[in-house]
Amino acid sequence: MGIKTTSLEPWIKRKITGDGSGSLTRKQIEAYQLAKLQETLDWVIRKSRFYTRLYSGLECKISSLEDICRLPFTTSEDIKHNPLDFLCVSQNDISRIVTLQSSGTTGQPKRLFFTEADQELTIDFFHHGILTLVSPQDRVLIMLPGETPGSVGDLLRLGLERAGATGIVHGLVNNPEDALEHIKRENINVLVGIPTQVLGLARVKDSQGSSSSLSLKSVLLSTDYVPLAIVQELESTWGCKVFNHYGMTEMGLGVGLECEGFCGYHLREADLYLEIIDPNSGLLVRDGQLGEVVFTTLTRSAMPLIRYRTGDRSRVIPGPCACQTVLKRLELIKSRDRIYLTRTDYLTMADFDEVLFELDDVLDFEVTLTKGMEAQVTHLQLDVQLRRLVSWDVKRTIQLALDKIPVITDARMNGSLRVFFYFEASTEKMIFRKNPAKRQIRDKRGCILSVD
Repeated sequence: MGIKTTSLEPWIKRKITGDGSGSLTRKQIEAYQLAKLQETLDWVIRKSRFYTRLYSGLECKISSLEDICRLPFTTSEDIKHNPLDFLCVSQNDISRIVTLQSSGTTGQPKRLFFTEADQELTIDFFHHGILTLVSPQDRVLIMLPGETPGSVGDLLRLGLERAGATGIVHGLVNNPEDALEHIKRENINVLVGIPTQVLGLARVKDSQGSSSSLSLKSVLLSTDYVPLAIVQELESTWGCKVFNHYGMTEMGLGVGLECEGFCGYHLREADLYLEIIDPNSGLLVRDGQLGEVVFTTLTRSAMPLIRYRTGDRSRVIPGPCACQTVLKRLELIKSRDRIYLTRTDYLTMADFDEVLFELDDVLDFEVTLTKGMEAQVTHLQLDVQLRRLVSWDVKRTIQLALDKIPVITDARMNGSLRVFFYFEASTEKMIFRKNPAKRQIRDKRGCILSVD
């Protein structure tokens, strides 16, 4: 039996043409996006103080999608410094404000504003996108923040309800044993959660050393980079399908979702316009080339964002998807944080994730860089949470895994990097870290290396 077409396609066709039946074409999508881009430009020029200033003296009438390249980018720094200047509606019309704290210790937070209609767009995406992996009558445990109305877990619960499924908000997992009991008690057959937390559930062992027996059909991983090692272990442990979701608060939480072909995200192209640019020149790259992901919102009213630089690296995958959709495919996102050790050599959390999560004993870890006492020497501290007592064998295995990262090996060999390990064993009752989402390397060296 063939792979079914992503559930996003008929939904997008209905948004574009008013009819979800029949075939969708790239020509229809691009004509719609062009009209929506112009509509959005007209809206922000009239309503947003930020874009009125930014576009002053510029030609903002576009006759092709390529014409948008004439416009300057929007960055996270713009939002940090001028959040209210982005607003296109009265503050009385705002139903949800999200504050995103900077990963640094002193950086300004970003504040994002949403009307009720903006949040309805997200619920609608969750409703139709989730049908790729969920059927009516399924019972879904949502292991994401969902206690507050309008939070991601709450919006997903509403989307599932419209899809005919039952969404139960568990919230972030603190105690995995409690979460596993919740899954069994509620007869859950689909999980939605953060990669490291779901992996932790799979690695909980009973007294006989066996993983918990769960009847899961699918798992959706979101909020952070998903290492292949995690996907493979979940598939092996539970015999389920594992889907990736790409989302950013700036883009309205939902951006793209894998289909059953598992070969890239399909995007909500009726609500967002995608560009891939060379991060240095700012110029568009060809499909298939790696670059920085840039998005423009097409249907948001409170705080539209035009040519927003995400910092994420990916590429548009050329050629048709196995599900035969006409929607674009975006390659799975890698870590967006790049911490430079030299002008050319850098580390990301993805580097560590891929080698450390292959190890059965590793539940989670944190990476911190500090300035060494010696000139031009960096100290790398790796805090590892283990599921059994620390032993020489475990330490040696982790060291060997870390040596698979070429940048670390080279830096250690030339004396510019020293590595220190700290271990925490969860031998009795496993407790997860409090802030598992958006795991990043903490750079405490007190300087910023300029890279041209």
